[in-house]
Amino acid sequence: MRLDGRCQTPSLGELYLPIATDLAETRRILADELTTGQEVVGRLCRHVGQFHGKLLRPGLLLLSAKACGAVRDEHHILAAVVELVHLATLVHDDLLDEADIRRRAPTVNRQWGSQQAVLMGDFLYSHAFALCSQLDSQFAAQLIGRTAITVCEGEIMQVANRGNYELSEAEYLDIIGRKTATLLETCCHLGAAYAGADQKRLDSLKQFGRSLGIAFQITDDLLDLVGDESEVGKSLGRDLGQGEPTLPVIHCLRHSPQSRRQRLLRLLAGDYPRRSRQITALLLASGSITYAQTAAREHSYRARQALDELPPSAARESLEALAEFVCSRVG
Repeated sequence: MRLDGRCQTPSLGELYLPIATDLAETRRILADELTTGQEVVGRLCRHVGQFHGKLLRPGLLLLSAKACGAVRDEHHILAAVVELVHLATLVHDDLLDEADIRRRAPTVNRQWGSQQAVLMGDFLYSHAFALCSQLDSQFAAQLIGRTAITVCEGEIMQVANRGNYELSEAEYLDIIGRKTATLLETCCHLGAAYAGADQKRLDSLKQFGRSLGIAFQITDDLLDLVGDESEVGKSLGRDLGQGEPTLPVIHCLRHSPQSRRQRLLRLLAGDYPRRSRQITALLLASGSITYAQTAAREHSYRARQALDELPPSAARESLEALAEFVCSRVG
């Protein structure tokens, strides 16, 4: 059941109502962190500030805290920290993918070149850890550090497997679990831990974040194939353009007749921009797009199931609806 009892998925603004004041404070902290007296750096900071978008990670952290009791001052800082880490990964991802558009604006690498993109990503990571050091406990800094390591592992694994169309579904899930789901899991972990949650609720929210992250990335990979760039607001078609096999391709190559597999491999080996429609049509005809959509919904369902340990609240309802929102972006 969605928040309003209707079939239409609520907007993010509606889902964030239980934490609206807290998100405003997080935005203020982020604005402070992205303010600098160096104009050349400030220009980049203002540009990256456009990339906040959905604020999914701060939202998850704050809603997890609210669902376990109450939001504290530490949560506002931590919500800003996870968003800074996320922004850093976006800047570096755009560079790795040679993307041109992010949030309907030029990427840092497109506007200022690869060197500035590397340095800006490092700048954002550094700010995240400096901000984290303001907390009395080192728990958050250690967890964020381990998370950043895991995210980088996932990115390295993804780049290393470009052009590897023998990649299995299990290997794909391992990669996206590291590069995407681990940060969402950490957001929920930090929100619950700093709200004083017991181990059961802590574990349930960690599982929620992980399952949500898998659903989110499968859906994001689907958008790369069937999304509308003007609506999504970022460069699409980069995954197959870079030779990165995503779930629909993996499924098609594993479960299609030999003739279809060979045709898909020939298309993948060609000029992707010119053959993108043919590839998408083939994946649709094979049922592989539907398979990936179903997989995303299954992980979304697991995420919602994990919330059974939480007491009823508006924050819990928002978390449940977020799991549906993630999959609603496609189909």
